[in-house]
Amino acid sequence: MFREFYALFAREILKTYRNVAVVIMMVAQPIIWLAFFGSSFGSAPKAFLSEFFHTSNYIAFLLPGIMTVSMLFVGMFGAMSLIQDKRLGFLRRILVSSPSKSAVFLGKVFGAMTRGLFGIPIMLAVAVAFGVVLPANPFAYIDLIAALFFFSLGMVSIYFIITIRSSDWQTPGVIANFINLPLMFSSTAIFPEALFPSWMRTIATYNPVTYAADVGRSALLSTGVNLWYILYLAIFGIAFMALGMFLSKKWLSAD
Repeated sequence: MFREFYALFAREILKTYRNVAVVIMMVAQPIIWLAFFGSSFGSAPKAFLSEFFHTSNYIAFLLPGIMTVSMLFVGMFGAMSLIQDKRLGFLRRILVSSPSKSAVFLGKVFGAMTRGLFGIPIMLAVAVAFGVVLPANPFAYIDLIAALFFFSLGMVSIYFIITIRSSDWQTPGVIANFINLPLMFSSTAIFPEALFPSWMRTIATYNPVTYAADVGRSALLSTGVNLWYILYLAIFGIAFMALGMFLSKKWLSAD
């Protein structure tokens, strides 16, 4: 099964980096987010930023949130590739050969997740260009990658679970956007919890986007990472990956 998984995973990676438009968008998207959204608080009083954002540079606060949110959208578009494989007949050819349905699911999930993680160094470099001072501690980046890995594992699995039984281009995208936007705006990815009304604070408390963004923020701002947050994300990611493997055995088909 590992050989089958690796072959399908490698296909996903090669397919991405042979598409010049996709590579350009992977580079341009974080620059656009940080340049335009990050500049929205550029003229805010530093006392306001320090009190609510715990940093005088809003881009430093925003950076981990944008990394987390980018995983949402990478996962959504990655899941749509399953529809393409169904329509082009590739999935049918795969399923009648040796690979198990679990290997197909895991190859797709880890392929999409890896594409998202490849964007992290680009975002860090862009943030430095905007004046963000990154920590020298290598363990900070280990915590950041661990949080994003488990968060992405869970979210990408959810998107593929949605797509398993679908052959329509529009349905997975509509459902994924219905999930993405509430998750993004009800988390601390863009704004601190202190600015939320009470009902949004309740949602943010259980929102995995909040946990991933807070781990990354604590790591990059050197304020001390809460390891329980990483454990929460690990449980979230592994649980949905296991659910996706189980459902793919039952539901995944070429139609």
